This record gives sequence, structure tokens and C-alpha cells, in this order.
Amino acid sequence: MKLKRRAAEPILATGQVWRLSGDVNCHIGEVGRRLVHYKMFKGKPVRTPSTLGNLEALAKHLKAKKAVLVQG
Repeated sequence: MKLKRRAAEPILATGQVWRLSGDVNCHIGEVGRRLVHYKMFKGKPVRTPSTLGNLEALAKHLKAKKAVLVQG
């Protein structure tokens, strides 16, 4: 019986910075049980609004965009 290898889902933690593509970054603010505060910005973050979203949905989005952990 062959085992299926799955790509590891991104594990989100407070203070991480993910690079999505080019100069688009995602800064993780606070992580709760189901929700996460995050900021999406290009280049340097200058007064970017914070977004509240579903933890699983953000993890799926990061995986689909092949995000790379820059700081964390």
C-alpha cells in the first residue's frame, strides 16, 4: 500500500510575514482558534488596514499562491 504524500499546510503564528508573489506580503497579526488578524501590503507597510478572516481560508490562500515564509 502506497502512502499519499501531502504538502504541509502553512502553520500560522503571530508575527509571521509571508511573501506571496513579487513584492506582495502578508503580515499575521493575531491568531485565534478560528480567526486571524492579518495585513496584506505591497512594498513597505504604510498604514495598511487590518483584516479579520477565517484561519483555514487564509491558510488555503497562502498554499494556493505558494507563499514563502520570510520572517517568523
